[in-house]
Formats: sequence, structure tokens, C-alpha cells
Amino acid sequence: MAFPPVLRLAFVAGRVYMHGKNFEAKTNSAKLFGINDESAARWTGYPLLKALAGVGLIVKICILASSSAGNSAFIATERTRLLIDAGLSRRELKKRLAAIGEDIANIDAVLVTHEHSDHTNGLSALVRGAEGRSLPVYLSCGTARFVDWGECAPPVESFQAGRGFTVGDFDIASFTIPHDAADPVGYTLTAEGIKVAIVTDLGYVTDSLRVHLRGADMVVLESNHDLEMLRVGPYPWPVKQRVMSRRGHLSNEVAADFIRNDLDTRVSTLVLGHISEHNNHPELVRNLASKALRGRELFTRLVVAEPGMQSEVFCY
Repeated sequence: MAFPPVLRLAFVAGRVYMHGKNFEAKTNSAKLFGINDESAARWTGYPLLKALAGVGLIVKICILASSSAGNSAFIATERTRLLIDAGLSRRELKKRLAAIGEDIANIDAVLVTHEHSDHTNGLSALVRGAEGRSLPVYLSCGTARFVDWGECAPPVESFQAGRGFTVGDFDIASFTIPHDAADPVGYTLTAEGIKVAIVTDLGYVTDSLRVHLRGADMVVLESNHDLEMLRVGPYPWPVKQRVMSRRGHLSNEVAADFIRNDLDTRVSTLVLGHISEHNNHPELVRNLASKALRGRELFTRLVVAEPGMQSEVFCY
């Protein structure tokens, strides 16, 4: 069939694979533009169609930083604004949030994945700078014991890894990941049927991870190192062993294998991050992942989060 111009435009601009809980509403949006075939509607760029139809976007996501130098992600609805990790200085977080039109003073809570410094460097300063209001911090019970708050401890909401909870508009699921930290977790965050998964710093892909990532619209996944670059790179051998271990970090090859065999077909945006600056290169990540996605490029957009740079803003 010949797709109308708006559909072709939406294809390029959004490339969001539409199905699941909001399928009927999404199809109706498509019909506003004369796209009556349901199979065609499943391929449209949902964010673009919603914008054209005057319907508000539900979830906004930006990877503020993703590397061994610092990690933080922003995810928000109209009423709830969250950070996942705070591995940058408060000044840098404020600057990067301002670049996407957000005010650091409006952050409602911080979710922490684990205690390593590249995920918590700015946490204490962020809490101290909350300007007279309490900024709740959510982290697993094991992680909570290893965070030094100094003289300004925030309201700490600790939970058992694997438990779910709600923060504002988001229903949040936590799950254990294999990493050399006290009690590390990944998260999925769901609002109005839009599900976002954030999982980095893991040595291998667990069965639990595969289950939790099912039904996600957007996945942020680690692709940390190229095995050959790591083997010949500058790290001492014990560090290389740690990175390659089952409690270390995902290699490009393991990430690509997961993409090829296990990535849910619902995923419309795949962001690969936590890329090593010494033992990897963004083009190596992109090349291997693109091959793994071959055949579904129109449905799943690949984005590589380059070290030292914040990502574009993703909207659903």
C-alpha cells in the first residue's frame, strides 16, 4: 500500500512501534490524518501525530550523562520530575537540566542504582541545595548503608531490591543486577502506559532482566567495552578482569546478542550508554548494535549516548 505523506513523515520523525495499552488511542490519532489501516497506524510516529493532533506528550526523557565519569538521567511527566542517579556535580546537573528547559529546583525525587561514585558524586550537594525543601532519595537497603550524606541527610526511602513503589505519576519496579556493588538495581518506570527501562552497570544479562524489560517502549542499556580494546588497553590486569567478570560491565558483543535475541519488539527507542572512554568507541557500539537490529530498523531507533555529552530529549 502507498503511505500518505504524513505517515511517511511520522515514520522518519518518530519511528515508534505502537501497540499495547494505548493502541486504540494511538490508532484514533492516526485516523485523524486519514490513516485507517491498523497495520499502518502501528508504524506511525506517535509523538509527531500527538503533536499534530494537539495531544500532550506523556513522558520526557533525557540522558544527562552516561559514562564512567558520571551518570544521570532525567525522566518526567507534566507533574513529576525525577533523576536516576546523580553522578555529576550539582552545578553541572543544573546546567544540563537548564539546557532542556528544566529547573533543578523542580526535581521531585532521586532514584539511585548503586553507590559507586560515578552515580552518586553529586548526590549530597543536590540534597543540600534543595533550598529549604526535602528532596527524597530512593535506593535499595544495601545501597543506603554505603552512601555518606555528611551533615545533611535527606528523607531516605529505602526498599528491598525487587520491590515496586510509586513516585508521583510513575509506577517504578526495581530489580537486582549483577555488579560489584553492595545492592545494585535497575529500574523500569511506567506512566500512562509508557514504560522506560534503565539498566547499566551489569556483568551479564539475567533472566530477571529479560522479564523486566518486556513491554518497554524505551530501553537504556549498557554497552561498555570492546573486548579487544579492553584486553590491549591501559587498565591494570586486575581491573580488566573485574570489568570482564560476571559482576562487571556488559561488552558490546553481549549487548548486541541481547538486542538480537531478546529485545522486545515493542521497544521504539534503544539507547546504548555507559561507554568506556578508554576501551570502546561510539562507532563500534553503533556498528555492532545496528547489525543486531537488522530487519527492525523502522520500528526501533538506535541512539548511542556518547561519553561527556547529554542526549537529545525523547518524548512519548
